[in-house]
Amino acid sequence: MRNRSVAIVVRNGAVLVEKTYYEGRYFYALPGGGIEEGESPEETALRELKEECGLDGKIIKPLNIVHKKDGSREYVYEIAVSEEQIAITGKDPELTEEEQVILEVCWLRLYEMSEKDRAFLWAYGLMEVEEFWDEVQSWGDEISYPKK
Repeated sequence: MRNRSVAIVVRNGAVLVEKTYYEGRYFYALPGGGIEEGESPEETALRELKEECGLDGKIIKPLNIVHKKDGSREYVYEIAVSEEQIAITGKDPELTEEEQVILEVCWLRLYEMSEKDRAFLWAYGLMEVEEFWDEVQSWGDEISYPKK
């Protein structure tokens, strides 16, 4: 498995995500993809953001390196995009039209996502984005884990 890079883009309290259908299930994912030969992880994150969401961005900072079970790594970057840009649903150029998995690109606030999707965002480093750090600090100390 090859290494990947992903982008966390935040605008007005919402995170840019892709509604995806893969291996029989729907979920939200961050824009990202495989690092190509001779490409830096930073270049990959910016390229994938353009391909999948139609946005040109600027890296703010690295957020995390996720070590996957298969031994590969995912490099995560906080990326800024200008307010006038509009996200579009792009395509993965490595996949045929029938293989495309990105159904929609959208901006979602945390309360609009499932617990599972939010957990993945935290794992990727969303807590290191100042706006979300501040939000989490405002939460109470009650346990809110989903009940069985």
